[in-house]
Amino acid sequence: MTTLIELQSVTVTFADRHVLDQVSLKLERGQITTLIGPNGAGKSTLVKVITGLRKPTIGKVIRQKEVRIGYVPQKLQLNTSLPLTVDRFMRLAGRNKESTRVEALSLVGGVHLQHSDMHSLSGGEMQRVLLARALLQKPDLLVLDEPVQGVDVNGQLELYNLIQSLRDNLNCAILMVSHDLHLVMAKTDNVICLHHHICCSGEPDTITSHPSYVALFGQQQSEQLALYHHNHNHDHDLAGSPVGPCLHHKEHHGDHNA
Repeated sequence: MTTLIELQSVTVTFADRHVLDQVSLKLERGQITTLIGPNGAGKSTLVKVITGLRKPTIGKVIRQKEVRIGYVPQKLQLNTSLPLTVDRFMRLAGRNKESTRVEALSLVGGVHLQHSDMHSLSGGEMQRVLLARALLQKPDLLVLDEPVQGVDVNGQLELYNLIQSLRDNLNCAILMVSHDLHLVMAKTDNVICLHHHICCSGEPDTITSHPSYVALFGQQQSEQLALYHHNHNHDHDLAGSPVGPCLHHKEHHGDHNA
């Protein structure tokens, strides 16, 4: 695998307080990495360092030459009095041909939204449009900040499946910031648990039983996530129903709404 961005012992200090403390990580092409942690843990600051919007106080950031980053924000505030179609919104991202915009929308299953009013989009539709806009950059790394916020459970499943397919089709790296631990655990390769420093990192199965994770999120949540990931290691169709065999699915499917 190719390392696109590497952080070496990065520390960021505000008013003599370490918001990030000795953070080291690698983002690899073809890998989905999920960043989790409580509010105030430094996740937003870490994303700014990764995307180049903030320089570390101490430490080093190594980027592959000419690495392209696409960013999908947590929220988008639009002026409701300003008429704005999806196509016009995507044109604001820079010069690009209509065929390029249509191709990006096609990758996220959103071609039918091209001439829709941005103000009328559902939460799931808005996320697809934001993803398509980010894809116009032809990114090597996609950074997604709470990508399923405001989306219902079935829509979340669709979006996580879509994110996986984008990773597979584009062979890019994906960094997700998420509080939606139940669903995201089955859709990620690596998890980084942050609380100013990296408390633990690794595959989801390893993280849910790690003492640092349990200390931050509690034993009950850890057990629920471990059970969820074990019993839901399968795909869903667009309606949210499981595809293929799924042990104990009937007994535990309610965990989707936890």
